Amino acid sequence: MSERTDPADPRPAAAFDAPPPRLRSAVGGLTSNQAGLALVTILFVLLFNGLTPGFGSPFNLYALGRVVAIDVVIGFSMMVVLATGGMNLAVGSIGVCAAMAAGWAMQQAGLPIPIAVLAGIAMGAALGTVNGLGIVLTGVNSFIITLATMSLFFGAMILMTEAEAFRSLPQAFVDLGKIRVFGFVSGLVFVALAVAAGLLWLYRFTRFGREVLALGANMEAARLSGIRVERVLVASHALSGALAGLAGLMLTARNGAALPSMTGHIGMDWLLPAFLAPVLGGTLLSGGTISVVGALLGAVMVGVIANGLLLLQVSDFWVQLFMGLILLVAVMLDRARSVFALRRRMGS
Repeated sequence: MSERTDPADPRPAAAFDAPPPRLRSAVGGLTSNQAGLALVTILFVLLFNGLTPGFGSPFNLYALGRVVAIDVVIGFSMMVVLATGGMNLAVGSIGVCAAMAAGWAMQQAGLPIPIAVLAGIAMGAALGTVNGLGIVLTGVNSFIITLATMSLFFGAMILMTEAEAFRSLPQAFVDLGKIRVFGFVSGLVFVALAVAAGLLWLYRFTRFGREVLALGANMEAARLSGIRVERVLVASHALSGALAGLAGLMLTARNGAALPSMTGHIGMDWLLPAFLAPVLGGTLLSGGTISVVGALLGAVMVGVIANGLLLLQVSDFWVQLFMGLILLVAVMLDRARSVFALRRRMGS
């Protein structure tokens, strides 16, 4: 099987069966970037541990892990769409819709927990598919489509549920969000790590993953190479919706209830962590380059900073302001990485 790396090679899609080195490196992101994130995170951990004695307590580490695990999956739900050069502003709306669907399935329909969980994830995937089909069929930018569906999905959920929460969920499901390992590690952390491992496998070792990265790098070249661009776009949005649904279920297990407002007004509270984690981790907003490990480290760094500032009794307003500044810096770094990647392609 051929190992040519030029995404503009107009040969059949089978040419992507062998993992091109360029795409392999695109999955991992910049190693120096990941090392930098790890170093900055360690420095903040040491700083907050010195300033606030409670930062390193088992209870705080457990609480931090529960928050970060959900933020990691939220970041992944955005990352899989950023890989195509698009975005999904409806991640929060999809997440709450999936959580409410699973809550209804468990409380009202009396379905077993595994089936209800799968139903919630399937709801997320279905709404993501709606986004993908809307983009493909209309040709409208994903920003506009998902901005519209962000309100549509949330509004439809409010009408169908009459804004009523599902608070009588099975105790076994609620207990899933309270699992502790070694006394200070939340069980939700292992869910996030499992998702990270699955995405690493998907983008490194499957044809679909290589097609996504090729599409994000150059859509027209990918089309000439035989890739079914429309199908890959829809599948990426479906995967994004499924991950958003999973994050919604994790949040439901943590809260012990499915709440219509748990992602904020029309899901706005998820947008900042959704972009922060992947962009800090090395995922290009222009598409074609992602970093699963980087997104995970980015979410951990943001979670550590937010947790430490709150323990220092910094107002939540200032925490949000600081996170916004971090996102601005991340976007500037993204621009620099885009220029660097373009120069590498032109020089190769």
